[in-house]
Amino acid sequence: MNKRFKRQEYSRYKKLGIKWRRPRGKTSKMRRYEAGKPAMPAIGYRTPKETRGLHPSGYKDVLIRNMDDLEKLDPATEAGRISATIGQKKKEVMLSKALELGIKILNK
Repeated sequence: MNKRFKRQEYSRYKKLGIKWRRPRGKTSKMRRYEAGKPAMPAIGYRTPKETRGLHPSGYKDVLIRNMDDLEKLDPATEAGRISATIGQKKKEVMLSKALELGIKILNK
């Protein structure tokens, strides 16, 4: 799981939220990496190359728009996400086909 970096003085002002913004102030303690201040993003926090960009389940996330896309998936490494434009009837057919092929569907 990735570290959630907090904005400077996020707890002081509600309007700032916890979204990340780089501290740029001349005397900013956080910018100078002083102890007791929130951590800043650095290259050392990067995820391993093998797991980078994968779904939390460990599979590669692939968008499925039709039955051909579903049949092309590799069940060992890829999981499907059925497109929002697919109707209910066709989605039920796709889910049964995925179960038959042993393919994991992320948005049942």
